[in-house]
Amino acid sequence: MQLGLSVSDSDVSSFTPLVVLELADDTKAEAITWLLNRIRDKQKNGGDGEGFLSDAECQYIIKHELDTLRAKNEEHVPGYPKVKLYPGKSVVRRLQSKGVLVQYFPLHNKEDLKRLSFSWYKKIKLSFQPLDDIRHYFGEGLALYFGFLEYFTFALVPMALIGIPYYLFDWEDYDKYVLFAVFNLVWSTVFLEVWKRCSATFAYGWGTLSRKKAFEEPRAGFHGALGFNPITGREEPVYPSSKRQLRIYLVSVPFVLLCLYLSFYVMMVYFDMENWAISVYNENPNFGTGILLFVPSIIYAVVIEIMNLLYRYAAEFLTNWGEPEILLFSCSSFNNSYFNYCFFFFFCFQFNFVNCFASLFYIAFVMQDMVLLRQSLATLLITSQILNQVMEAFLPYWLQRRRNKKVHKRMRRVMGDKELPLLEQVQLETEMNTYLGTFDDYLEQFLLFGYVSLFSCVYPLAAVLVVLNNITEVYSDAFKMCHVFKRPFSEPAANIGVWQLAFETMSIIAVVTNCALIGLSSQVKAYFPESETQMILIVVAIEHVLLAFKFILAFVIPDVPKDIQVKLAKLEFDSLEALKKRVSTHLYMCTYLQHANRKCDHLYDRPCQKVLHC
Repeated sequence: MQLGLSVSDSDVSSFTPLVVLELADDTKAEAITWLLNRIRDKQKNGGDGEGFLSDAECQYIIKHELDTLRAKNEEHVPGYPKVKLYPGKSVVRRLQSKGVLVQYFPLHNKEDLKRLSFSWYKKIKLSFQPLDDIRHYFGEGLALYFGFLEYFTFALVPMALIGIPYYLFDWEDYDKYVLFAVFNLVWSTVFLEVWKRCSATFAYGWGTLSRKKAFEEPRAGFHGALGFNPITGREEPVYPSSKRQLRIYLVSVPFVLLCLYLSFYVMMVYFDMENWAISVYNENPNFGTGILLFVPSIIYAVVIEIMNLLYRYAAEFLTNWGEPEILLFSCSSFNNSYFNYCFFFFFCFQFNFVNCFASLFYIAFVMQDMVLLRQSLATLLITSQILNQVMEAFLPYWLQRRRNKKVHKRMRRVMGDKELPLLEQVQLETEMNTYLGTFDDYLEQFLLFGYVSLFSCVYPLAAVLVVLNNITEVYSDAFKMCHVFKRPFSEPAANIGVWQLAFETMSIIAVVTNCALIGLSSQVKAYFPESETQMILIVVAIEHVLLAFKFILAFVIPDVPKDIQVKLAKLEFDSLEALKKRVSTHLYMCTYLQHANRKCDHLYDRPCQKVLHC
């Protein structure tokens, strides 16, 4: 049952539900009454003003209130004597763990969603996305993702335009090869630095640029001994450092090494399959055996996608189990905690980087087979993009349509001819999939950025394929957010967070990789027929020069545009001036009232009542 449906559809004109809480079908009435009373405890009369807060912001506030709802002196949940409660512990988390509260999620606004869908993806047009509307409906976190996706796609266009003629004419001249690799390196640096400025502009317009996340409340579901926090001066849950270290070094690290070993093992199996396909083709070259040459790469690409999915679950498990101290700062999802998110990201970064790029590095620098490298990269890109579109958009949409039909038939059987659109909408959205956040979406773009920045000089059409993928990604992601997934709770954000560091790390790796590829080219080796050591030293020197140029370029380009810096400084100045005026007025009133009281005492020969306590 849903708490939001305690109001009938006839009252919709006076009541617009924002968040649905789904309780188990057999929930006791006294537990429902108790929960409603606990939710209403801290509510105050008054409104937020017409249009002052967006729906996304209102839902974020509701979620915060639910997450921080703490037990008082109750010994157990009313109607459930076995569900114990402890003072200060999360009520919602306890109800979820015991199956009393099934889920809670924001409800879609049909009219706003219809307008957003029309301006976002229903019209195929060469224009920017309605990021302000996306932010108003879904929040800043999701709007920044779509802003980054759009920016990344436009930034890839110069790479694609240069890559097409390079691929068609198959230039082998050394100077052209070097120029393309150097352009690749400069592009990756400028791309990331300019994005910082764009991100700052978006965040300033949305009011989140100066948002601080340094002090978050302890994780609602943490169970542990209370300790004193010297910063906040409060008692908060703590976890012994010795136990945390034991879990990391005895369990987490060995498990990570095992997963990495598995990735390398699968890679070697792929090379065995590749050698077998090549031997078959050499024995009997024809159309069929020519097609067989691509089969190992396709199978390996599919296996990589499966392993990436399994590694994500493994990283989530290790983060939850192995780092409880870090989890203290998480509320209900990984995105709510920067510390927890970084640790989770660390695992996934290792797994996915090794899984996706290890074979390409092996082919490039151990086998030194550029033809196989180009073939493998093309197959990995095309296969992974097709699989992602099927798994992320088409399959969930097909499953959702089937669920919608079942829900509609069930509602007609139960309600008959009664028209209850709100009830039907809640039932339909209850059956929708839950959006797990932007992590997987950013991870996909990170891997695509790696393919382009690392090896596009060998396969220059990589940027073209990524542009085509991202164009379809914008529409498919927009569609699934509007019609496949439940509406997610908004997440205020000032930037893309730890992903900025991830992309910058990849661009540094790209410098080393491209310089090494240049050193392996036959044209470069021809200049050093007798001294390979001299060639290596020169390539390393060039690499260091490019890295220095990259860091200088990053330092010269400011992260925040000058006009935004001026506006922020002016805002801070106005705030200080307002504070000075307030303090000055306060002191003046204190002085005036003290003088008035002394005069009153003199006239009436008795002390007057002080009307203001300074």
